[in-house]
Amino acid sequence: MKVRIGVAPPPGDHPDRLAGLAERAEALGIDSLWLSEIVHGPSVEPIVGMAYTLAATRRLKVGTGVAILPGRHPVRVAKQLASLAALAPKRVLPAFGLTPARPAEREAFPVPGPRGAVFDESLELLRLLLRQEKVTFHGEFFTVENAGVGPLPAKPLDIWVGGSGERALRRAGRLADGWLASFLTPDQAAAGRTAIAAHAAEAGREIEADHYGTSLAVAATEIPATTIDAIARRNPGADPTEIVPVGWAAARDLIGRFVEAGITKFVVRPATPVSSAERWLDEFADHLMPLQN
Repeated sequence: MKVRIGVAPPPGDHPDRLAGLAERAEALGIDSLWLSEIVHGPSVEPIVGMAYTLAATRRLKVGTGVAILPGRHPVRVAKQLASLAALAPKRVLPAFGLTPARPAEREAFPVPGPRGAVFDESLELLRLLLRQEKVTFHGEFFTVENAGVGPLPAKPLDIWVGGSGERALRRAGRLADGWLASFLTPDQAAAGRTAIAAHAAEAGREIEADHYGTSLAVAATEIPATTIDAIARRNPGADPTEIVPVGWAAARDLIGRFVEAGITKFVVRPATPVSSAERWLDEFADHLMPLQN
């Protein structure tokens, strides 16, 4: 299976640092750059950031890790992704989630019904719009007549989703092309992978074997208290050291354990702000890029 390791900006990074980060990532031959959905703060908006980064680079792949789909109209999202794919073929990596990590940001994504049901229907419609020249769709929450967002990518975009609850795993198996987990241990990720594959088989589908990934925050000296609190909320009872490595050697070891568990795609970011993102990328390239195959 193909192991690939991308990066995400440091938490709270200002938009004016994105250009330097993208340029350095491209120069180092890093596989991909991923932009998170954080509304309240300086972080760049992920779709806007994707467009900017794709225009500023020539080889770097750019993903959303993850953007929130419920609360965005799927026709407009499909149009954005189709446009980006036409402008930067084979470099657009969309991944979507159910709800913002910060509860206060939920109101920024209003939905016309139960959030999980809206997410499922949004994914269904989004996939159709990115695969068919014309789509007529009559759902519970969305209705379109003879809609098209072309030109369509020569190869349909893979749509990845996050989440680790029972419904999220079922959604990944039935409606997505890949899974980008977070705040899970290797054993938990392995169990999630197995569940997703089973749900896909029940739906007459198959997720590609190397389309299972996870996000990893790497701490420099100790795991931040805010990260420990987030793990306690998202994954009660989990050992933080099984989720957030401290130092590059621990990151290498943890990635190796994830690969043994069948997880082969990684989005790595600093656990805390850094004085120089470019220097952090240099260290990433030295310590983690050799793990790719």
